[in-house]
Amino acid sequence: MKKSFILSFIVSQTIYILMLPVIIHLFSYIHPVAFAVIWAFLTFTVTFLVLSVRNHKIVIPYYLFFIIMLMYTCALLVLLFVRPSNQNYDNWNLVPFQTIKFFISGRVPLLVEFYNLTANVILFVPYGIFLLIKKSRDGLSLFSLVFYPLTAISMIEIMQHLTHRGSLDIDDLILNMCGVFLGFAFYPLFKRVIQIKKKKTKK
Repeated sequence: MKKSFILSFIVSQTIYILMLPVIIHLFSYIHPVAFAVIWAFLTFTVTFLVLSVRNHKIVIPYYLFFIIMLMYTCALLVLLFVRPSNQNYDNWNLVPFQTIKFFISGRVPLLVEFYNLTANVILFVPYGIFLLIKKSRDGLSLFSLVFYPLTAISMIEIMQHLTHRGSLDIDDLILNMCGVFLGFAFYPLFKRVIQIKKKKTKK
């Protein structure tokens, strides 16, 4: 397994270095912490794929997974609330798919279009996985699996608007929830490679 981790690191870092010229173009639109988030996501994805292809499995304690998710959430909140000051965040949209149609209309640079649409989905995939892990451990209901992320994302959208740190946009909510649902779909593949230690039952 050590060779798999070394291979994953070499491949992921090579890809990241090759992507840097493209990522740097986004600098005026995003917080610098996005570089770290993109690096972490790329490193994890490549490592996961290599371990999956080589049929390796790793077991991590739940508390470590929880800490990782907590750190990820902190980084995500920085991305969502610490924005460049040269942009206007006073606008809002409650018409479904209006902003999505605007981005795919070709009126914005392709790179900005790709980042805004895909990031709003991909950044929330881990929460779909986390919720299903919580379901397997704590028995979350199907209602809770939808209600919790829907409420949390709605609160983030409202807070962004109230603090002028982002626009209030229902399309962000739609894309974020798509990311959560994608995490649900990805969970069976996730647990084939990464297993979270089960909660010990009291005798």
